[in-house]
Amino acid sequence: MSPAVSRRVVVAGSGAAALGLLGGARSLHRARHAEIPLYSETVAFTAPALRELVPVGRTDILVPRTRVVDAGPWRNRLVEDEEEWLAGCAAWTRRGVDDDGLLHSALLDLRALTAGLPVAVAGWSSRWRYAWPRDAAFVASALARVGRAEDAAGQLAFLASVQGDDGGFEARYDVATKKAPDGRVAQLDGSGWVLWAADELARFAPEDAGEALGPLRTMLIRCTRRLLTSRESGTGLPHPSSDYWELVERELTLGTAAAVLAGLRSADRVLRVVGEMAMADRAGRAAEALAGSLRTHFSPDGYPRLLGGSAPDAAVTFLVAPIGDPRPDLDVLVALDRAQLAMARPAGGVAPGASWKEDGISWTPETALFAAAWAATGYPGKAQELLGWLGAHRTAAGSFPEKVLHDGRPAAVAPLAWTAALVVIARHELDRR
Repeated sequence: MSPAVSRRVVVAGSGAAALGLLGGARSLHRARHAEIPLYSETVAFTAPALRELVPVGRTDILVPRTRVVDAGPWRNRLVEDEEEWLAGCAAWTRRGVDDDGLLHSALLDLRALTAGLPVAVAGWSSRWRYAWPRDAAFVASALARVGRAEDAAGQLAFLASVQGDDGGFEARYDVATKKAPDGRVAQLDGSGWVLWAADELARFAPEDAGEALGPLRTMLIRCTRRLLTSRESGTGLPHPSSDYWELVERELTLGTAAAVLAGLRSADRVLRVVGEMAMADRAGRAAEALAGSLRTHFSPDGYPRLLGGSAPDAAVTFLVAPIGDPRPDLDVLVALDRAQLAMARPAGGVAPGASWKEDGISWTPETALFAAAWAATGYPGKAQELLGWLGAHRTAAGSFPEKVLHDGRPAAVAPLAWTAALVVIARHELDRR
């Protein structure tokens, strides 16, 4: 939709709030159209424990309808393994909810970046072959939703093995060494994402939750303590920290604050599963107080990226389900709608934020965040529109790329675990409703 078209938010029982012309066209017309190549069509298995990037334009080497390279004597075994994995996903994934093949693509992408590994890697290209706590958390949520509780718990078990004594996490980890591969600063939001993912496992695999989360009790306690002590006495808000943009931040970002809030709300529920009632109560009270602080300090400015700023950010999606409040206030829904419009890019997706560089590039994980948010808050039309866009911009092999150029070409790494996980989550939310 053109940025010059008005948008409408309809809230059940509250009438309609019509949004006016939101002025997103300026950034689109001034955009510089960056060129980034597509690094691969997908990643495919060449043997049970071996993966290979499929070069751009070489989908002919894939077995039809699979992500398996035609690998001689291994072929039948690889196809059987793939079919068995897909069959082990929940029945809803095969029940008429995937006419466009999006769910199938997302599941194959997830399998390619998780199967046989101790934790999901963000991608298979060299610079992405690491584990980000945020990505692993979303993968855990997606796996729990498709009935793969054991695999979901495995994501959290890896994170427990790398957690610092202070309850924190590095921005990313080398899977083999379990150490940070570079000097990126640690991120407070990682502790929030871990608690949210554990809560997702408890919600969508309740019969397995006690057994799966019991061994993770220490990690969950450490995460909660870190979030409880992160709040400053004056504002009640967390201290500034790097967030999913992975920049050194001097001001608090919504991405950090909303992830901390989601983590505390989740701790209020999931700690009870592991018998930590008193700490769960503390987390619940802290979450209520932090929600009030966010309304006081972020809401008047429309929930921008930076405290005291004005530019919208994709982190506004963290305030609503499936991450945040399933029944958000109208001002949050309006902020969500405004953010999507302000961040729109020429090809139809969104940038990470309105203040992101004007290069004309759409980012698929941020676009998928909006799809999941609209699906979970009762706006299926908005969600389907974005999911349709994601489906139309897959690679020739059917994988979800990280980026889409101004003219619609897929670019950068493919597949990307965060996007694939969010597509599964969004489809699950639509199916639940």
